[in-house]
Amino acid sequence: MPLPAVKVRNLENKEVREVSLPESVFGAEPNRPLVYEAVRAYTAAGRRGTHDTKTRAEVAGSGRKLWKQKKTGRARIGSVRSPLWRHGGTVHGPTPRSYAYKFPRRKRAGALKVALSQKLREGKLLLVDSFDLETHKTQAFIERMAGLGVKGSALVLAEPVPRNLGLAARNLQDCKVCRASGVNIVDLMRHEWLVVTEAAAKKLEEVLCA
Repeated sequence: MPLPAVKVRNLENKEVREVSLPESVFGAEPNRPLVYEAVRAYTAAGRRGTHDTKTRAEVAGSGRKLWKQKKTGRARIGSVRSPLWRHGGTVHGPTPRSYAYKFPRRKRAGALKVALSQKLREGKLLLVDSFDLETHKTQAFIERMAGLGVKGSALVLAEPVPRNLGLAARNLQDCKVCRASGVNIVDLMRHEWLVVTEAAAKKLEEVLCA
């Protein structure tokens, strides 16, 4: 079943024309397990993995034997750096490592299609002809978004990102602007609204259906 036509608006929130979005990108069926896998892979790759504990070879302390093995009435001990002692080394503790793992490109693209399609079904996707602001002031960007009826967090996809748009939105915590070719699943799931320029919509089809 073909997708219904979507209205293209300008920054004054006036309808310019209607276009049909590609079904191959915006017509995917819901697939929560796939989206979960994609989010998990993305967040795992973003972990720094700098946690570290010292083993008995790394903690401070002498390596000499504190007392003789037998006939002291005390427990036998070889070093103050033993894990059994206070300030001793840690056994099997965390060490720096990467949490990233290979995630198939097609599954990543499939999860993005599912998220984009869900935004369209929920009516949280706005298609604009362009997002060229006359000024780089943040207030101008806020006014444009309010005029489009966007309330809450929003992700703006443009291709390429105009300089004024990038400068105007960079100080807003609940809004993010990025290129369509660099969109990720976490940003799509985190933001309530999705604002896409026509050029970005074409780029999404090019990237996700390659």
